[in-house]
Amino acid sequence: MNIAVNTRLLIKDRLEGIGWFSYHTLKRIVQQHPEHRFFFIFDRNFDEDFIFSSNVTPIVAGLPTRHPLLWYLWFEFTIPRVLKKIGADIFLSTDGYLSLSTLTPQIAVIHDLNFAHNPEYLPFLTAKYYNFFFPKFARKAVRLGTVSEYSKNDIVNTYNIEPDKIDVCYNGITEVFKPLSSNEKQKKQNEICNGSEYFVFVGALNPRKNVSGLLKAFDIYQEQGGNKHLVIVGDAMHKTDDINKTLEQMSFRDKVHFEGRLNLEDLSQTLASAFAMVFVPHFEGFGIPLVEAMRCEIPIICSDTTSLPEVAGEAALYSSPKDLNKIADNMLLLEKDNELRQKLIEAGKIQQNKFSWDISADRLWNCIEKAVM
Repeated sequence: MNIAVNTRLLIKDRLEGIGWFSYHTLKRIVQQHPEHRFFFIFDRNFDEDFIFSSNVTPIVAGLPTRHPLLWYLWFEFTIPRVLKKIGADIFLSTDGYLSLSTLTPQIAVIHDLNFAHNPEYLPFLTAKYYNFFFPKFARKAVRLGTVSEYSKNDIVNTYNIEPDKIDVCYNGITEVFKPLSSNEKQKKQNEICNGSEYFVFVGALNPRKNVSGLLKAFDIYQEQGGNKHLVIVGDAMHKTDDINKTLEQMSFRDKVHFEGRLNLEDLSQTLASAFAMVFVPHFEGFGIPLVEAMRCEIPIICSDTTSLPEVAGEAALYSSPKDLNKIADNMLLLEKDNELRQKLIEAGKIQQNKFSWDISADRLWNCIEKAVM
């Protein structure tokens, strides 16, 4: 087969959740199926590290897709021309975007429908684009993939899609994430917080991630006698004014440390050196940081919403993302109850075994096979 793939989110040193899903699943699929030809379609110059095998042909087409208008032009004009030129048997899009202007069969991986439920979290034009086109993409696709049972059910109910059309391909976890020795933890704590233990959050800074709520809960935790610091890992994405405003109003701002984007090795060390993860977004299709925390053997405090209980299982303490007092109470509880903390860590060691990039790649390949049968 000639399998065309949308690889526009494979950007060197800029991989986010969907980018990592694309990287790990595609790398395994192309290497495991040398009998097929894969055409990776980029919207800008690519890094050779993303050409995973000799059966991959890279194609740079069109302008970088950084705006809804450019998304439309790329998928409705550039992609159909490329698919026709290479004689594609199928088009796989791991970020959910499809072309409505091609007759080539297509598979979309739609990770979540946050934009359908919370359009106010996104820039205006982005939300409009998603909510106009993604229902059409879901119906146009010959098959769909997604990353959790929660997201599958959400797509079924929101877009009236048959459940049998959707395959669940959980996210996985890389081997770089692992626990550290006490000495290694202390070294990282010295580097970040002058030796203090800390809670950690990992994620892009945008309204969906509820970083402002986390900061408010951290202030409450401190007022009630907590003594850990808070480390925020991730780049600003959009609509961060609320975070900045909350920071200005905090009583314990000096105990909050923003580390920005970290490379994988630094991220692993920062996670494994944390006292616990606090991850309380309003909406998640999966929540990769939860699995990373489990592999690093730290306990989790997270939201009780959307896919998060499905992913964290018994390895977390839960609260509503809007219940700031409960989030603070959970932080204090972990600080005071070491037996509970260890119980959550042990549960995480078991729960993490459900998630593997090998399994994810196999499920995505099965989705492809079903689409071309």
